[in-house]
Amino acid sequence: MSSTRRLAGHRSRRSPDPLTSRSWRRPTARERQDMGADVVLDMGWGRLVFGQTFDDLEGIVAALRAEESGRRDICVYPWDAQVLVGLAPDELFIDPSFVYRLPLHRYRPRAELIRGVFVRTVTSAAEMDRIVELYTRTGLVAGDPATMWANHRTRAYTHLVAEDSRTGTIVGTVTGVDHGLAFGDPDGGTSLWCLAVDPQDAPPRTGEALVRVLAERYVARGRSHLDLSVMHDNHAAIALYRKLGFGRVPAVCVKRKNPINAPLFAAPPRGLTDLNPYARLVADEALRRGIRVEVTDAEWGELRLSWGARSVLTRESLSELTSAVAMSRCDDKRVTRRIVERAGVRVPRAAVVTGDDLAPAERLLAECGALVAKPARGEQGQGITVGVRDADGLARAVELALQHCPDVLVEELVPGEDLRVVVIDHEVVAAALRRPAEVVGDGRRDVAALVRETSRRRERATGGESQIPLDDTTAEVVADAGHGMDDVLPVGARLRVRRTANLHTGGTIVDVTDRLHPDIGDAAVRASRAIGIPVTGLDFLVPDVEGPEAVFIEANERPGLANHEPQPTAERFVDLLFPETRRR
Repeated sequence: MSSTRRLAGHRSRRSPDPLTSRSWRRPTARERQDMGADVVLDMGWGRLVFGQTFDDLEGIVAALRAEESGRRDICVYPWDAQVLVGLAPDELFIDPSFVYRLPLHRYRPRAELIRGVFVRTVTSAAEMDRIVELYTRTGLVAGDPATMWANHRTRAYTHLVAEDSRTGTIVGTVTGVDHGLAFGDPDGGTSLWCLAVDPQDAPPRTGEALVRVLAERYVARGRSHLDLSVMHDNHAAIALYRKLGFGRVPAVCVKRKNPINAPLFAAPPRGLTDLNPYARLVADEALRRGIRVEVTDAEWGELRLSWGARSVLTRESLSELTSAVAMSRCDDKRVTRRIVERAGVRVPRAAVVTGDDLAPAERLLAECGALVAKPARGEQGQGITVGVRDADGLARAVELALQHCPDVLVEELVPGEDLRVVVIDHEVVAAALRRPAEVVGDGRRDVAALVRETSRRRERATGGESQIPLDDTTAEVVADAGHGMDDVLPVGARLRVRRTANLHTGGTIVDVTDRLHPDIGDAAVRASRAIGIPVTGLDFLVPDVEGPEAVFIEANERPGLANHEPQPTAERFVDLLFPETRRR
């Protein structure tokens, strides 16, 4: 454990009053005898500065000034917080959060287990990497896995994870600190930190399960209370904590005015909260660097970013740096494939259908056996049919595509997984496999109910950008797999419910940046240079992401950067726009 002092021995006596105010007022000399001095605990993402253990406020200021770049230190239980901030008003601020406390002697366990979730202690250093990934996906400051694992090997820290019982995947985490073991807290208190739940894959009530298990661990130790800090406007979390018996107490937290904390002490630009996740990611990264952000059209995702006398207009990941010519090359898939093929990148065999003349497509079908039909111009997977295998299917697929564009591109169906490679400034920044929407059986609900629940989770996770349509296409895909919409799937059984991996129709994404074969990365860079586009999402079909083979499908001039955590897509995008703000 990283700390300014050795761990003190735990005092097992419980405070006679579990709601004592000792934590947030200056302790007496007698009370100080039971506590360590100047206690600072390194949590991996920042440090906890326990204000009640300091003799004077100047010592707390000095401790907070030692904060490292890219970290978020928090002073908890400072006495006379307004005086503390007054000692360094240009550096410190009172966090706009509430402190809630659960008196553990009043805690009552849930009568029934929460279905689909298994909460356990972290068992390996490798699991800390998954925890850090969850931090990134949920907007928390990324931690250092090595520090977190070292902490976890002491009883002062407790790192819990929640597994999806159907798949065994880690979908949530929470950290607890035992104040008695950390600094000899005479109150026998504990605290909860970094509750993070996968917004896309976690079963319902995963957060509740994590909080309950942590509380029950500390009840078993005979601790007095469990404290936590929650943002004042996080209404869903506050509702959960109140439901579990937490109540507000008059404690505050103090933080430094660093770039990470800027949204907490500086007024946000008007319209910031109305942005979709893709534009918001860019705005937040710009604000962290001190770049001025003006929301020019929230519904459109349009921003004006300014640094000094220079400004750039953006729409999500599309900026003024992308030329009209480059954008038009991406807009027409026929043009894109010609340019990319000339750059030496493999493309599938194709034919173009205009009007009622299906002859070119019928010849290609006879040669290939299976085709993909798509509008020559279009986005978000609209009008695409995958797996055309006969003349009747071809006619229907072309008719559907014609509803979106007067020209239809018909391509050979190449086997392989759907790979998206994000290239920024002609460098590969992220790579991810995109998979069609699927549901996981729980042995109780039918396929239709699973689709509705999974769609709701996808919608919440993406700010309404992704949903699984409960339509004829979904029913057809389910039927092709030998199931009906009213079938009940066994526990853990996976069923794909869409043919395409488009994120707007519920597709999921798995980061494979570290596994990407260099040849595929080189092909992506060649394609971006040939198109002449500074930011693009290039789609390939690959038999194996770790192998060299790849077939180019299309290029997107406005890739969704928010889909690629934990890769630094927003950071590299802002680097491109304002290189002088790049973090060294």
